[in-house]
Amino acid sequence: MVRKLNIVLLLIINLIYGQIPNYWSTYFEKSNFLETPRYSETIEYFNKLDKHSEFGKIISIGKSAEGRDIYIFIASKDKAFTSRKAKLTGKPIIFIQNGIHAGEIDGKDASMLLLREILVTKEKFHFLDDMILVIMPIFNVDGHERFSPYNRINQNGPEEMGWRTNAQNLNLNRDYMKADSPEMKVWLKFFNEWLPQVFVDCHVTNGADYQYELTYSSEKHNNVHPILGHWIKNEFIPFLELEMSKAGYKIAPYMWFRGDEVEKGIIDGITPPRFSTGYVALHNRITLLIETHMLKDYKTRVFATKEMIEAVLKKVSQERKNIIDLIEKVEKLSLEELVYEKKYLPIRFQTSQESEKFTFFGYKYNKVPSIISGKDKIVHTNEKIEMEIPLYNKHITIDSVNAPPAYLIPPAYSNLVDILKLHGIKSEKIRTRKKFIVEKYKFSENTTWQRRPFEGRIQVNTTYEIFQDTVIIPTGYYYINPYQKNIKVLMHLLEPKSSDSFVAWGFFNSIFERKEYYEDYVMEKIAEEMYNSNEKLRIEFENKIKADSLFANNPNLRLEFFYRNSPYFDKEWLVYPVMRVVKILE
Repeated sequence: MVRKLNIVLLLIINLIYGQIPNYWSTYFEKSNFLETPRYSETIEYFNKLDKHSEFGKIISIGKSAEGRDIYIFIASKDKAFTSRKAKLTGKPIIFIQNGIHAGEIDGKDASMLLLREILVTKEKFHFLDDMILVIMPIFNVDGHERFSPYNRINQNGPEEMGWRTNAQNLNLNRDYMKADSPEMKVWLKFFNEWLPQVFVDCHVTNGADYQYELTYSSEKHNNVHPILGHWIKNEFIPFLELEMSKAGYKIAPYMWFRGDEVEKGIIDGITPPRFSTGYVALHNRITLLIETHMLKDYKTRVFATKEMIEAVLKKVSQERKNIIDLIEKVEKLSLEELVYEKKYLPIRFQTSQESEKFTFFGYKYNKVPSIISGKDKIVHTNEKIEMEIPLYNKHITIDSVNAPPAYLIPPAYSNLVDILKLHGIKSEKIRTRKKFIVEKYKFSENTTWQRRPFEGRIQVNTTYEIFQDTVIIPTGYYYINPYQKNIKVLMHLLEPKSSDSFVAWGFFNSIFERKEYYEDYVMEKIAEEMYNSNEKLRIEFENKIKADSLFANNPNLRLEFFYRNSPYFDKEWLVYPVMRVVKILE
């Protein structure tokens, strides 16, 4: 009887699993590798994975601007589906992000195929012995549903795809620091709770034609700690290149061309923190940007992306403990160096003129006159070529800043504290009046703004002078101790030198506006009184008249001189409200 039951059970299992190839086929596969599924069909597939395997779980981490859920899928052999449980396992967390530019959606379909092999067929289940896999199927969910065959003019498939920006026309991959979009607010909260050791962001490139199916970038230069940068350069990248070569793919550093022709070379650059990998690098994490080549067919691109992700997982499997130890070491060193050793944080960089030879695998092209544009156009052929071109992969730090003992933010700017909290940065409110010696920044009157908005903001170009002041700070101010894991993010946001600071993004544009002015007839009287009663000021005024003809012949400038030296002039004009603490007096 038991034997018959076993036979029946075996037949049932065979019947069920006999349907798996079709049941588990993705939309991408069913379309003969030409299409990608819509949002609802995508999430349905991830829900199926959740229901099928006790080792996978899909969760919503928040809503988009149009109210769609933004989902994360977690694969964990330990069923560690919360950040707390995940960290207790001692395993590295790998975060694969897809669809931040929803037209560049290769990673989503690659992730479905990979998860099926891990959780369903289990041929790659062993990856979960050594890591926890976190996958974001679609980040820009609203842009994803702006489906059209015409969203990516330079791209060869899929037949229809999503749009680059979110429903507010914001490019999420410029929003990591300023966090204007609801999607980014959700992402930051999730990321800073989980703090994955490895981050992979999947894209499709624009640019020239070449033989490479995939190009990549990993932050490893002056914007990361030298110890981490050394490991990425000498261990991580060579491993990925070797694995992809074994799989039959040509890959190369991201094609950021130095000029308008390939022969001028490419730059292996440093990514600012407004971008995904630049932001994650500030957290002392390993980053990888995947850029499949736009002109390769969709099937080729998806499988190349999948192969590259698998190469990352293989490396993590091999060096699970080393990666955990490496990042913990770099986190500790970065914090101690910036806070206790008073080392400067590099924030602005310039590409060196030094280069090394790089063999570029491209296609021969000709320049022919265009009757449309009136200039020479580039026409690529199918003829494969190899050429030696310069690779510029060395960078000079051109500006840096040191960390103060603390920052003070007025309560009027609590919106900044809310954003800092999303970044995992803690602050405390001052509960009793305190006296400080502080450093203040005063911005130049020659500050300029961009003529057009960028990502919904008018950016600022400014310089400043630093001066010390003794201040009594009332209750309600926010006190921020920089001794925190995310110190680099904190400094980039609060230090105006940074191109991704709150100042640079226009959060403080109002402080550049002068709000009070004088009537000439009133100022004439006050200026005359000042002239007669203040000998030092009178001598300075008369010397200025003798030395500066422009001043001498301009009535407005002459009156302005006295106004600025009067108690009526706004001493807070152009002064940055965020202060750097030098010393606590009482």
